[in-house]
Amino acid sequence: MIRCIAAVLAFASPFARVFADTLPSSYPHVYSNEPSTNLGPDWQSYFEVTESLPNVTFDVSRNFAGNIAVQREGHPNNTLFFWAFEKEEGSLTADANSSSTEPWGIWLNGGPGSSSMYGLLFGNGPINIASDYSALVNNYTWADVADYVWIDQPVGVGFATADADGYAPNEDQVGEDFMGFLENFVKVFPSLATRPLYITGESYAGVYIPYIMKTYFSMSNAPVNLAGVGIGNGAITSGQVFELLPALDTIQTYPQLIGYDPEVYKYFEEQSKLCGYDVNLTYPQGGIIPSVPLTLPTDRDVVFLLSEMRMRSFKSQLLSKLSARADEVHTLTRREEWKRDLTGRANGSIDSWYGCLLLDEFIDYALNYTYPWNISQTFDVYNIQDALNPEVTTDATVFLNDNQTRTALHAPTSKDWALSFEYTFGQSGSADPSPEPMVFLTELATNATAQNITIVLYSGNDDSLIAHRGTEIAIQNTTFGGIQGFTKKPSTPWYNESGSFAGIVHQERGWKYVLVHGAGHLVPTDAPDAAFVLARDFIFGSNETGLVDGDRVVGGENSTLAIDVLPGGDEIYYGVGATQSTYIYPSATRSAWEAFIQTATAAASAISQSQNNGCGVQQVKRTSKFGWAVSMITILCWIL
Repeated sequence: MIRCIAAVLAFASPFARVFADTLPSSYPHVYSNEPSTNLGPDWQSYFEVTESLPNVTFDVSRNFAGNIAVQREGHPNNTLFFWAFEKEEGSLTADANSSSTEPWGIWLNGGPGSSSMYGLLFGNGPINIASDYSALVNNYTWADVADYVWIDQPVGVGFATADADGYAPNEDQVGEDFMGFLENFVKVFPSLATRPLYITGESYAGVYIPYIMKTYFSMSNAPVNLAGVGIGNGAITSGQVFELLPALDTIQTYPQLIGYDPEVYKYFEEQSKLCGYDVNLTYPQGGIIPSVPLTLPTDRDVVFLLSEMRMRSFKSQLLSKLSARADEVHTLTRREEWKRDLTGRANGSIDSWYGCLLLDEFIDYALNYTYPWNISQTFDVYNIQDALNPEVTTDATVFLNDNQTRTALHAPTSKDWALSFEYTFGQSGSADPSPEPMVFLTELATNATAQNITIVLYSGNDDSLIAHRGTEIAIQNTTFGGIQGFTKKPSTPWYNESGSFAGIVHQERGWKYVLVHGAGHLVPTDAPDAAFVLARDFIFGSNETGLVDGDRVVGGENSTLAIDVLPGGDEIYYGVGATQSTYIYPSATRSAWEAFIQTATAAASAISQSQNNGCGVQQVKRTSKFGWAVSMITILCWIL
């Protein structure tokens, strides 16, 4: 949502000029042993991490870290920061053209403005930081799958550096900077220039990676050999498609959100239909999925609420707004205009208080009416099952800003590391002016098919911010391998390393879709075992489970999984930090819901099939006005 709301800020040109005058400047630090030569293999010994790291008492593979320039003319201080780990001794430092078939990977976090060190230290890196700030070995690191590089980007994010007037103005520049960095990076590690590269990431990396691909395809002599991409819970479509449209599916996944109340479900079902969110995906898809308008609230001035952000820095305004919103939740307990019982409200018209902001509406409902959210007064859009308040600490600032760490990683001294950076696009702050990747996804897919580049899109089933339904719509509205979307509905189970059910997988014509059971927005963090198998077998590997082969599907088609909604867990976790309690609704309540929802969804499916004929939502143009309509709760949460 940060990207969508950014349009508000971009319109305020007088404030943008003031904003530009206060942008920070940073630069890489020159350590005593830095070579005086141009970048080349002799720099490997400089970048190697040889000094000990705080609290890391276990062995890790040989690793390298530091800043490398993006080669932007007039901006020598524009660099990206990397931390790379070898899979095997010497695999990163091999000579040019050796190990040519051994893959390597890159990981990017999103934001925009989020450091990829978060992914390394709390997700799929070899070192994880615990809530008590101790360091732990990660037995499911993706660095055991391939040589892996975690990169802070765009310029200025995390330990990446930038001149005050050198920030990326748009995603095209982000892509150019990234390729400029890679051109320099492979000078230091020359074998990587020809080895198969897989670029992976999550959330807003669903914007970064397609634009990086766009730049790659435009180059006559790219510095690397792109073999595949893997995007998790990616912001590929417009905000209303990935965030608002899936609301009813999210409620079906976790009916605990509405207390298993059929009447409340009927209300959201009707609102979803009135808003045009009742998309019918068909396999194969019957033509381009048409667009639906976004309907804003009419009983409150959302535009005025968000336009206040023009006057202050983006992040500080969001924080203050969220704080005020939290106070409102506690103090407005008797105001019907805020806390309204939705039962019996289905009346054939769009709710004038929420409009079609259905995610915001079910969040408010849960906070006001549904246990345990109404007690914890917090909602984690990343992971629906998590109602902890406060949540378990995930803080890397102590580790990364320790001078011992900074020196070992050859990190800059001109700035401190922070998880989020509010000036990603310079004077536009976090306002990304670029169109969402869905606009050109078919063009990318055509190029990827021509160059045999694999596309993997995966989603955590428990994510309510970028729910899997939006990813499925993106796939079905994209033409790849000469056909639009998948020809068969994903329904093949896959399993994690311990043999437990991990979700649904499907593959056709160089595209793969993986739904991860028991994971939210941050799949490697929530389900490290399953995420490791996903990376090894489906992103880097050639596991054919779910592959359409003529009339059959490898691994079979399970009719019980050929559904739009994969049910979530029964448990909701609440409490303080690591002190957790579990709440499960009574079995009679859950049984009654099952009987109701089977009938309700069967009826809705029959109507949809007869009336919709594959129509729903099209992503062929920008919907920038969506940014005006977002609630404060939603905006703050999307920083990763």
